[in-house]
Amino acid sequence: MTRFNSLSVRLILAAAIWSVVALAAAGLILTSLYRQTVEQAFDERLAVYLQTLIGNLASQGAEAPADPGNLGEQRFELVYSGWYWQVRRPNGGPVLLASTSLVSDTLDIAKAFDTQTANGITSGAMVGPEDQSLRVINRTIILPTITLEVMIAGNSGELGRQIAAFRNSVIITLAAFGIGLIIATLIQIRWGLRPLDRVRAGLGELRSGREARMEGPFPAEIEPLARELNALLESNQQIIERARTQVGNLAHALKTPLSVITNEARSNRSPFAEKIAEQAELMRTQVNHYLDRARIAARSKVIGAITEVEPVIARLARAMRRIHDDKGLSITEAVPAGARFKGEQQDLEEIVGNLVDNACKWSKSKVAILIDYTPARDPAGEAKLVIRIDDDGPGLTEEQRLEATRRGKRLDESKPGSGLGLSIVTDLVALYDGKFRLDRSPDGGLRAEIELPGV
Repeated sequence: MTRFNSLSVRLILAAAIWSVVALAAAGLILTSLYRQTVEQAFDERLAVYLQTLIGNLASQGAEAPADPGNLGEQRFELVYSGWYWQVRRPNGGPVLLASTSLVSDTLDIAKAFDTQTANGITSGAMVGPEDQSLRVINRTIILPTITLEVMIAGNSGELGRQIAAFRNSVIITLAAFGIGLIIATLIQIRWGLRPLDRVRAGLGELRSGREARMEGPFPAEIEPLARELNALLESNQQIIERARTQVGNLAHALKTPLSVITNEARSNRSPFAEKIAEQAELMRTQVNHYLDRARIAARSKVIGAITEVEPVIARLARAMRRIHDDKGLSITEAVPAGARFKGEQQDLEEIVGNLVDNACKWSKSKVAILIDYTPARDPAGEAKLVIRIDDDGPGLTEEQRLEATRRGKRLDESKPGSGLGLSIVTDLVALYDGKFRLDRSPDGGLRAEIELPGV
């Protein structure tokens, strides 16, 4: 079904169907015209022989006419050649003269079919000796001393062979012409639609992040589309920048009042002040969370964002070794060459950083960062990036794994943090249409697995 949605396939099929119909109609018309021309020429030829025979008979002026000869056609002398002439008395009377080719047979105009009469001449078709297909013309003439019925017959089978040969030639010629026309149409359509390949390649460059605009010369019909698309990209980028600015402004506007409320509440040891401080801290946490979500949502939809994975993982691993140096952890990473994330670098850092930091907090001795990267199989396909972070800590039960991703939920209050780490990871992964799972690691601890779009 997809192939029939192709413009080139539709145009080629339409051109092929029209070519077949047009050439078939042309072949039928040419064959019909040729048939009419050949039959008319054949009848005219018979009429010439008839006039010659009548002239010979009229010039004799005798009651018993003599043999006029072959009338200028040697086939009248060949036995059963298909070319005959005959002179007889009217109304089925006795045959007076006949061509040598007729031998002892006779022709009877009464047995003819498809007969027509014009100007005293009757024409038609009949079956002659040896089951030959004959075309005949017959005329009754009145001479001074005798009335005669004169007939000329020609082998119409020759007409059929000529027409069949012409028809075969027409079929072969038009078929070759039609194939050439279809090939020429195919080349024309492919050449005419080639600019669309440049458009497709340009969109692929945009999607992969290698280009920020549709660049390249385009035909006059496509140039407005490229221009409008570039304008849309610029407008989208401006909207995102304004959203980032507003989010930043809002964050700064709320930060100071919340800090003042918290500090004032903590300076007072009353239960009411403690409640105010608790709720203010909760407000700060919620505001930060939703501001982060707005910032992340704006970044995740930026067209063309692309991040090399290996440098990000290497920096995070070095940072975590320094942060958790007191535990002496072994932090290893395995990143395939060429792995790329279809998104912004800080989002990847936040996803992996939260998970690695969490693994380091609970790990006993080692943390492993494993990356699987599957490139796209074709330009229209999607690459896949899978990140697995394993630790050898106590791990979680199945119920705890589900509970761990809830916003602000902490399974162990002894560990520092706000409890938003896994929730932020969940939100980030969802914004990139990815997948986030918690499972048991091969080392007995926890495995965090994230599937994200690659490039």
